Amino acid sequence: MSRRLLVTNALPYANGPLHLGHLVGYIQADIWVRAQRMQGNETIYVCADDAHGTPIMLAAEKAGLSPETYIEGIRVGHEADFAAFNVAFDHYHTTHSEENRELASLIYTRLRDGGFIARRDIQQLFDPEKQMFLPDRYIKGTCPNCGTADQYGDNCENCGATYAPTDLINPYSVMSGATPVLRDSEHYFFELGKFEPLLRDWFAGKLTDGRSVANSGVVAKLREWLDGGLKDWDISRDAPYFGFPIPDAPGKFFYVWLDAPVGYLASFKALCDRTDLKFEDFLATDSHAEMHHFIGKDIINFHGLFWPAMLHGANFRTPTALHVNGYLTVNGAKMSKSRGTFIQARTYLDAGLHPEFLRYYFASMLSDTPVDVDLDLKAFEERVNSHLVGKWVNIASRTAGFVQKYFDGRLAPAFSHEEQELWRELLSLYGDVPALYNSGEFAEVTRRFVTMADMVNGYIAAKAPWAIAKDESRRGELHQVCSFALAAFRLLAGLLKPVLPATVEAAERFLAAPINDFDDARAELHNHTVNVFEPLLGRIDPKHVVAMVEMSKDSLAPADKPKPAPKKAKDTSKPMSEASATPTAATDGPAVIGIDDFAKLDLRVGKVTACEFVDGSDKLLRFELDAGPLGTRQIFSGIRAAYGEPEKLVGRNVVFIANLAPRKMRFGLSEGMILSAGDGGSDLFLLDADQGAKPGATVR
Repeated sequence: MSRRLLVTNALPYANGPLHLGHLVGYIQADIWVRAQRMQGNETIYVCADDAHGTPIMLAAEKAGLSPETYIEGIRVGHEADFAAFNVAFDHYHTTHSEENRELASLIYTRLRDGGFIARRDIQQLFDPEKQMFLPDRYIKGTCPNCGTADQYGDNCENCGATYAPTDLINPYSVMSGATPVLRDSEHYFFELGKFEPLLRDWFAGKLTDGRSVANSGVVAKLREWLDGGLKDWDISRDAPYFGFPIPDAPGKFFYVWLDAPVGYLASFKALCDRTDLKFEDFLATDSHAEMHHFIGKDIINFHGLFWPAMLHGANFRTPTALHVNGYLTVNGAKMSKSRGTFIQARTYLDAGLHPEFLRYYFASMLSDTPVDVDLDLKAFEERVNSHLVGKWVNIASRTAGFVQKYFDGRLAPAFSHEEQELWRELLSLYGDVPALYNSGEFAEVTRRFVTMADMVNGYIAAKAPWAIAKDESRRGELHQVCSFALAAFRLLAGLLKPVLPATVEAAERFLAAPINDFDDARAELHNHTVNVFEPLLGRIDPKHVVAMVEMSKDSLAPADKPKPAPKKAKDTSKPMSEASATPTAATDGPAVIGIDDFAKLDLRVGKVTACEFVDGSDKLLRFELDAGPLGTRQIFSGIRAAYGEPEKLVGRNVVFIANLAPRKMRFGLSEGMILSAGDGGSDLFLLDADQGAKPGATVR
């Protein structure tokens, strides 16, 4: 039976544009949603901007706008960025909406009437210079739990502890730098401790048919907080504040963290109001639907403690599961504006990088465990070029042309016995893919993809259709090889569809065979006609990555002070007739370069898998190299005069320049330069590498 799923993402705060760190969680959720739909599950996917709070009120004031105008501009930008990265919500809303006001007020009044809201005077930190009570995030100080400095007033980013702002050691106002003073104010509290039995049952899976509500490590952390004792949660803030007023408390507003998660329900309700979906079918306490939240690990405590308790106390169902992601680092370090690694989503796009390359890279790093993801920019480039272009797209680009040229796009009527065996091996790896998507093990999905693609490329290399095509008597064999390759290409497209929806859609048009679900991709496409193949993806040009980093550098950073020019020394040199005439290295030998110039060359070992004469050229040989993690490279080399029997080069190791810009020639695309020694013509000798060197190994 198909499942009914309501899926939400953590709400982006409406105080600025999205950056790549945000996209980790949204791409993770979107992939999961698409995989669920490919399994026939009804899946509703909603989100919204988190639009309330003092920071937004102050940012709008600084911009000279009303808060409503300010947040609307941010929302439009967020929606555009999500769409560009193919994060496709069924509805995207805002917490500053009538639906959210009604639902937040309803939940509050139900909690109040149920005896879960307490009122008492507290001492709250007040900025004497700004003349206002300070929100938690506008107070910093030393964590009372671990002693880490410069932590916010609600939780510590170092140890994860939560506390009241008044617990901070040596607090200061982020707004003015002044030392806050304590003032009395009546506040409203949600009595979380009354829900301890509920939370223990929820953690144990008693409310979710035995299914775990989160990764075991996440649940362990939640239990640790639970065992440490649950504190009442302050849900009110004093004016001035941009948010919803508490119905029975003049001058008091809901703390943003109360109405923010309610925004999930408000977005869904707005969708229900314009469709035939029924809100109660998904949110009633007896609902058989599921509710899944995709969140970052920094907000586990709110979603794992307060949120299920709030829902239960207000007579709504509790969540089915929390899917938690870690933070993003870039090149192994925290994102940095000075280094150009605090990269906004729009900057990535403006630099000319394909949005689905990032989706694939993130997928290759994601699992059920909320570990941090590192965007290693060099690994990003190599992984995309190798996996997507060198392995997957390469299958179609090497075989589709033969199918059109010799068989009018018609595929063979059946697999050969050898191909049937290989197809069964591919299907055995493909079979677990839906379950891997279900459990969030996207990295394992991409590992399966690479293994399967390598098997197919190995088959193509062994059969060498480019060589078979030269022998008219072997047309049947050519038909078999290329037809099998395109069926395997489609199987891999089905595996990748949740990750690369737009690219796979283009592949489906070429194949003239839509992939509606995971089983569809298993079709062997016998006697099927495909369309003319057009390139699906191009390799990442390193200059686009460089441009992205340069565009991301903080333009407001103070410029380095220019160093004073050295004083000009007195010229004591003698005329050449009197000075030593001993030549220097700069004038008597190769041009001198610095180590930085040499480091720009990416020299790699390649294993020759095919080598042949080039029709129409008396100088060139066409090489195909196995470049290991870089995939397959085609290189045209002008060494024909030195090697009259190119087939004897197959199996040799050679050294090539891997980061040379591809050159389009009339014979095809040359993707590098093979190194040789000699004076030219017949006096050329390929550089070799010992057989122990693996394809793709770096030459140092």
